[in-house]
Formats: sequence, structure tokens, C-alpha cells
Amino acid sequence: MMVDLRSDTVTMPTAAMKAAMFNALLGDDVYGEDPSVNTLQEYAAALFGMEAALFCPSGTMTNQIALRVHLQPGDEVICDQLAHIYHYEGGGIALNAHASVRLIASEQGKITAEQIAANINPEDIHYPTTRLVALENTVNKGGGICYKVADIEPIAKLCKQKSLSLHLDGARLFNALVANGEQPQQYGKLFDTISICLSKGLGAPVGSLLLGSREHIRKALRIRKAMGGGMRQAGMLAAAGLYALQHHIERLAEDHQRAAALAQTLACCNYVSEILPVQTNIVVFKLKTNYYSPVQFTELLKSKGVLANPFAGGVRFVTHLNFNDEDLKKVQKILQSL
Repeated sequence: MMVDLRSDTVTMPTAAMKAAMFNALLGDDVYGEDPSVNTLQEYAAALFGMEAALFCPSGTMTNQIALRVHLQPGDEVICDQLAHIYHYEGGGIALNAHASVRLIASEQGKITAEQIAANINPEDIHYPTTRLVALENTVNKGGGICYKVADIEPIAKLCKQKSLSLHLDGARLFNALVANGEQPQQYGKLFDTISICLSKGLGAPVGSLLLGSREHIRKALRIRKAMGGGMRQAGMLAAAGLYALQHHIERLAEDHQRAAALAQTLACCNYVSEILPVQTNIVVFKLKTNYYSPVQFTELLKSKGVLANPFAGGVRFVTHLNFNDEDLKKVQKILQSL
């Protein structure tokens, strides 16, 4: 049996989650009549203390809808150079929002208010209009490192002062909340829109939510329709997402503990040159050049029953709902034997 550490997107629904899906009440969500979708949206909005939420197939869609909500053609969004919205969403900033992007180089994907202030364009017809700041928490390409509320507060203050919107790509936000001991409503007070993913560490099979004001979600609903995101009887998927939010948040701490244990093992391996700081469920490590390339190393792991991804010039492990202590011991033993 392969141990899959490629991503926390590989999780399978638990038996209890499947039961919730099977028993879900259904309706036509495009008409706003699916009771399970409506319950999920209301629950998520209340969880963050925000006015409304919209259920979508993917985190890429919720991020891209948010960009469309906040930006007009010719506007500019500020984000870190490692940001998912820039690297991994198919050029959607240009394709969907017809906007420019200002990239900031920072330490592992966390930008500061000072950096943002230095990158806001002056009011000049030669420059795109700076309209939006987008943060990512946790930062995937930063090895799962996370912002704390105290890091974000000065950014939110600056955005209000400069009349900029603030969006959060919170694909793994619950990992950050658990790691930092923070609460969702603290984030709801800081951001105009938040995207949260249900199908990563939370273990739902499909789905993400965009949270915001009623006006933002009214606009988002129209954009989702144009993107083909209306899913009709989506209640079975929504029921899985609701179960995840109600039952799978606190257990993320187990994933963090297992990621830390993998990092401790890797620190003792003579073929490892660097391990990015491990704060949540992602472990990114670099290999010494005279041992393996990332592709060679992942192929070697695969031959021994472990799946991983070459990533950011190194190798990435992601712990998750279906990676248990027995799997951890197996992987540690393999790493120690190489």
C-alpha cells in the first residue's frame, strides 16, 4: 500500500462524512433552493463573522471570483512572488480580471505593510491603479509557513487608509488557525473577502467557499454563473463540507505533529541540505547536489512505497487526514535507510 504525501488534496471522505453526504437534503442551488448548500454557506459566514458565503467547486474558482469582484481591467493586485494566485491558477489574474500584478519578494511568502506601502502606485495615468492586496495563509511555496493575526493587522490598517481591498487565499487557513491558536472571526474582521478550501486538510472531496459582504457575494454569484460554477443539486458535496467544518478542524494538529516528526527525521539524513521551517502540515526540503535531484529522489521514494512531489527546487511532503502514525513510522524508516 502506497503512502501518499503528495498533497492533502488526496484525502478520502470518512465513513461519517459519507453518511452525511448520503443523507443530505437536496434542491437546485442555481435557484438558491438547495438547503444543504444554504446551510453550509450560512454556517461558514457565521463562523468568520462575515455577512455571506458562496460555495464553489474549487479554491482556484473562489480566488478568481474574488479577483473579478475587486478589480477592473487595468487595475493592479499586490501579492507575494510565491503566491498561489500568481503561480498556480493558470494565469487567471490576466485571463479573468484583465489586471496587472505587482510581485513582492519576501521571506517565505509573507509580505509586510511596509513592503506593500512601497509598492502602491502613485495616481498617474502611466501606471495601473493599485486596487487590491492578496495574502495567502498558509503559504504553500513557503513550506506551509503562516501569518499570525498580529502580522495582518497593520496590513489591514494600511489597506483601509489607502482604500485598497484585502483578499485572503485561505486554502489552508484552518491549519494556520490551529497552529497559532487563533479564531476565524479574527480574520473576518480584517479581510474584505476570504477563500477557504474544504478539500485539503479538512478532508471533503470537493469544494471551497468565498466569504464576504452581501454585496461582494451578490457580485460573486453572477461571476460564478459566468464561469460555469453553478452545480444544481450540490447538497451532497455541501454536506461533506459542513461535516468537515464541524468535525475536522481541531484534528489538524495531528497533521502538524506528524509533519514536525518528518522534519526531525530529515534533519538527521546526510543527503538533506536544508529544511524550510515547519509550522503546519507541509515539509519542504532541499537535497545535497551530490546525492539526488528532486525528481530522482521522488522516484526512489516511489519505488519504496512513498509518493511525494518535486517542489520549489526540493521535495515536498504534505501530511493529512489519511496519513497516520503507522504511515509515519514507515516513511521515517525509509528516509533513514537511504
